[in-house]
Amino acid sequence: MIPVAFDALHLLLLVLALLLFVSLMRKPADVNAKPAEQPSAPVEPAATPSVLKDTTPESALQLLSLLQQDARFLDFVHEDLSSYSDADIGAAARVVHEGSKKTIAGYFTLSPIRTEEEESRLTLESGFDASQVRLTGNVVGSAPFTGTLVHRGWKATQVRLPQLAKGHDVRILAPAEVEL
Repeated sequence: MIPVAFDALHLLLLVLALLLFVSLMRKPADVNAKPAEQPSAPVEPAATPSVLKDTTPESALQLLSLLQQDARFLDFVHEDLSSYSDADIGAAARVVHEGSKKTIAGYFTLSPIRTEEEESRLTLESGFDASQVRLTGNVVGSAPFTGTLVHRGWKATQVRLPQLAKGHDVRILAPAEVEL
C-alpha cells in the first residue's frame, strides 16, 4: 500500500505519459526516420485491407518495469484508492509523478511537436503532417485550417532503453519481495 496525495493535474500528466508510452510502442524503432507524407484531408478507405506490423512486448514490458522500479507505478495503479482522502492520494501521486518523470527523462528525449504557445492561433497549410497534428472541433473542407493550439504534442527524439540480458524474463515487472 502506498500513501497517496493526488490532484487532477498529476493524474492528467500520468495519463498523458501512459498515452505517450503506448503511442511510442506503436511507432517504428527509428525515431529519426522522416514520416511518410500524410494527406491533408480525410481519404476514403482503400479497397485492400491495411497491413499491420507485428509488435513485440519487450520494450513495453521493460518500460513498465522501470516505472515500477522508480515510481511504484504498478502499485499505485492497482491500489484501491476509495478509502483514502484526496490529500493522501495527492501525496502518493507526487511520488509516482517524480519517479515517472525521472524514468522518462532517463530513457527518452522528448520535444514538443509545435513550438507555438498553447492557446495561440495558428494556420495549418495544405500538406501539413496529419500524424503530428490532430484536428478537432468543426473540421470541414481542406487546408489551410486556422485554429487554436490546445496541446503542443510530444515526440520522442531519442530512446535509450537499456539492453536486456539474454534469458531475462521481461514479463517479471517487479519480483516478489520476501524479507528474512
